Amino acid sequence: MNASVTGEAVQAMNFVRDPVGEEDAARASHYALVSRLFHDAPDAALLAALAEAGDRSSADGAPSAEAVLLAQAWQALAAAAAAMDEAAARAEFDALFGGLGRPQVVVFASFHLAGFINEKPLAKLRDDLAGLGLARARGQGDPEDHIAALADVMRFLLTDESLDGATRAQLQDRFFATHIAPWYGALFDMIDNASAANFYRRAGQYARCFLDIESAAMQIDN
Repeated sequence: MNASVTGEAVQAMNFVRDPVGEEDAARASHYALVSRLFHDAPDAALLAALAEAGDRSSADGAPSAEAVLLAQAWQALAAAAAAMDEAAARAEFDALFGGLGRPQVVVFASFHLAGFINEKPLAKLRDDLAGLGLARARGQGDPEDHIAALADVMRFLLTDESLDGATRAQLQDRFFATHIAPWYGALFDMIDNASAANFYRRAGQYARCFLDIESAAMQIDN
């Protein structure tokens, strides 16, 4: 996985119970991009790929106001990528998410839910990850409640073909409702208000629009 968790603890399965459908594959791609964008600064290849994809719709054919907003956010992200080079992207990433003391933008769930990192929400997350057979990747120093790691867990849950589709959906809904829905809005508000945010303001708006669609769909399903 891209961020702070890995599926190495999951026993390998030699059969497929339920192939991943096109819609879930598309959702997994969005989660993978969110994970990549917030795990580290985009390199030149990613910036170029985003810029080239600017004329592509991210609405996936869904006739909803949320999907229209996602398509607009996607195009704005592509335009920002076209105007950004790798060095500038790295400088912005470090200004927002790095530095000594508290950064301009805190990407950990515990901070937004409990006021500090490494608090009770992280302990709950670690218990739930263990139940899924997941653990922090070797060499990763960040806590598992990093937004990139949580997005990567959702990608994993969407694409785990060792489970049937109904079980995958239940696990996704539970994980999202517990570990992403309660705080992602506060994170992207923080990015919107950060003085150093330029490219990442657009990245945050794209991620927020996608997660808003996820949240609305799960509320309808439940």
